[in-house]
Amino acid sequence: MPSNSLSLPTGALASWSKSPAGISGKTSNGFFKIEFYSESVVRIVNSRNESFNDFSYAVVATPQPIRFDINENETSVELHTASLKIAINKSAFSISFRTVTDELINEDDALGTRWNSGQVATYKKLQEGERFIGLGEKNGPLDRKGRGYVNWNTDNFGYSPDADPLYSSVPFYIGIHHKVVYGIYLDNSSRTQFNFGASNDRFASFSADAGEMNYYFIGGNSVSDIITSYTALTGRMPLPPLWSIGYQQCRYSYYPDREVISIAENFRERDFPGDAIVLDIHYMDAYKIFTWDPKTFPDPKSMIKKLKEHGFEVVVMCDPGIKIEEGYEPYESGKQEGIFIKYPDGKEYSGQVWPGWCHFPDFTNAKTRAWWGEHFKDYVELGVEGFWNDMNEIATWGNMLPDVIEFEMDGRKGTALEGRNLFGFQMSRSTYEGTKKLLKNKRPFNLTRSAFAGAQRYTAVWTGDNVAYDAHMLAGVRLVNSMGLSGLAFTGYDIGGFVGNADEKLFARWMAIGAFSPFFRGHSMINSRDSEPWSYGEKVEEISRNFMKLRYRLLPYLYSLFYEASQTGLPINRSLAIDFTFDDLVYDHRYHNQYLFGPALMVAPVESSKDLVKVYLPEGEWYDLFTDQHHAGSREIVADCPMEQLPVFVRGSSIIPMRERAGINTRDYGDTLEVHLYKGTHINTFTLYDDDGSSFDHENGSFARRHISYNPIQASLTLSATEGNYQAPYKKLKICFHGFAELDSVKVNSGETNLEFGEYRFVQPISNYDPVGTMPEGLKINSLKYIVTNYSPDQLEISW
Repeated sequence: MPSNSLSLPTGALASWSKSPAGISGKTSNGFFKIEFYSESVVRIVNSRNESFNDFSYAVVATPQPIRFDINENETSVELHTASLKIAINKSAFSISFRTVTDELINEDDALGTRWNSGQVATYKKLQEGERFIGLGEKNGPLDRKGRGYVNWNTDNFGYSPDADPLYSSVPFYIGIHHKVVYGIYLDNSSRTQFNFGASNDRFASFSADAGEMNYYFIGGNSVSDIITSYTALTGRMPLPPLWSIGYQQCRYSYYPDREVISIAENFRERDFPGDAIVLDIHYMDAYKIFTWDPKTFPDPKSMIKKLKEHGFEVVVMCDPGIKIEEGYEPYESGKQEGIFIKYPDGKEYSGQVWPGWCHFPDFTNAKTRAWWGEHFKDYVELGVEGFWNDMNEIATWGNMLPDVIEFEMDGRKGTALEGRNLFGFQMSRSTYEGTKKLLKNKRPFNLTRSAFAGAQRYTAVWTGDNVAYDAHMLAGVRLVNSMGLSGLAFTGYDIGGFVGNADEKLFARWMAIGAFSPFFRGHSMINSRDSEPWSYGEKVEEISRNFMKLRYRLLPYLYSLFYEASQTGLPINRSLAIDFTFDDLVYDHRYHNQYLFGPALMVAPVESSKDLVKVYLPEGEWYDLFTDQHHAGSREIVADCPMEQLPVFVRGSSIIPMRERAGINTRDYGDTLEVHLYKGTHINTFTLYDDDGSSFDHENGSFARRHISYNPIQASLTLSATEGNYQAPYKKLKICFHGFAELDSVKVNSGETNLEFGEYRFVQPISNYDPVGTMPEGLKINSLKYIVTNYSPDQLEISW
């Protein structure tokens, strides 16, 4: 390479030595470290400096002294674990990763890792047919091949369905080719770029504008393995309060207080389930955080008490800007304690946002995080248990945060080049840690717009200021699915669209799809039409009620999925690429919006303008959720999708626990648990989980967990004895058999029981608003077989 080249490679391997968790050494142009975090997860670091930066806000795992072998020959150094074979080419320090059976997983291009002026980049050879999925909150198709993306958290109001970057950055993707899968996480919070073969046919690359090349290679046998390993590395979500996965109603903004109460009363009078009313910035006094407007909210404690009597929690908007105003306590105390972001000359940074000119807390400072958390005391004393972190990219008028401002970085010091992408993450952390402490043993609900890898440990994430049209609705589905591939399990979008005005068909469709989303909230902008579920006419009101109630009936299933996410990192909304990784049709643009809601339900989102849609049913067997119509898999079908109907299918062998009815909120359980079993050919187990839904007592054994297992070979369904010391609230158990046409009786703990049967509906028929028409029958299962028995925590065996 010419000596005057602006692109400097790592160079040849000069020396190396073994450490307990890997090897480290020197190249001709820098230094390197390779260390294992498990047998299938390895960290690769290239630096110009002899000392490495091991600090990370995202990674919570530590290197492990696993067993590995080292073999060296004239051309390479090879490291072998029980799961991976890593080869380092000595002449160019290029790395390849192979399975233990010598299948190529991933390899550096000849360009390897190099410094391009101030940027550091790694180039990976494109494999034949290679696909790329994930990368967090990124627009575009499921398969990222041929595209490039930037990670630079940005307030992107009313963004287009192809816009980049957005509000959050998760520099983690999954590669797929030749029946192998892998993950790469770039642990660098500066501005990063990912190129998946965009504008070239040679390489995929990832680069950072500052810092080291510091990435983790993750091997595994499946996409779910990769997600589980990635979340072991960066952490998993805590169990949220049960109420937070119910429906939340928001608007920019509900005020005065009597309007807020009126919204809650309308929910109850109109028979809509709901759990939270969300207060946007107009509840504050002149948009100042930690205040209430004395005119429109003169007695917030009384208002919150009334809302709780109606079964609603309150979520309040929390913006980071602290108004520069003498006498305003957060400004005075923040300035006194020196917790605001500063320029290099020591002057506090000021930016203009809703309250006017503001300073901004430096959440990478432990003192700031404690200060911020303590300021939620008044909210908590009023009864607030939900907190919404917004405008935290950092958003300011002009949208041009100066790169020169400095962050504490917990003693390491850094500029906005490193701190900008972390701001929302650390703000959310500060809010969660502070409110968790103040709420004693109660779980706070925490939501953010801006995030980074690892934020799942503290917060849910929503997709920001979306727009009311079909393409945006479907883009939101893909964003949530992509975030699920990237460790963020608790995510969602604003139903109905925040910007603009939805029409009747669009709102009805969005509500139906949103009912199958982890975070379930309706939200709309100031000066737009009313957007509550009853605001679009009687027909849309009934459609909305149907799907909202269906979600509430699904809560035993859904809450169990949140428990699974807290244990394994697997998302609630699951791209079909997780379970059907090597099926080309799941990446087809006609079908890449489809997803699994947990392991059992496949949702086919569709534009509001369509009454018929092509749906792809992957391998296996499938049932129409609403009619029990059976379909063979590995084929395309045409499904009905009028305004009141969303195509949803159930996988054969699935087990779906449900409430018999939808209550007014998530805490209204009813006394009967239904377990829906769908006939299939493969053995399946679902873990049913419950606890009090509000405290952290589950961490000390106060939970009820049982495994429900279906064995089609032995013709049996088994509910294991309940683990844990929490008593589930059910008195009756109803087992529903779908697809078992020939079944007339079963043995319940060896006692013969005849099946009952009757008509069954997951949704109610929509009223006929045509005076000359007839009442539609609606969607129903004509004859569903079932048994009813007493609910018991003891093991239950059902066979036939």
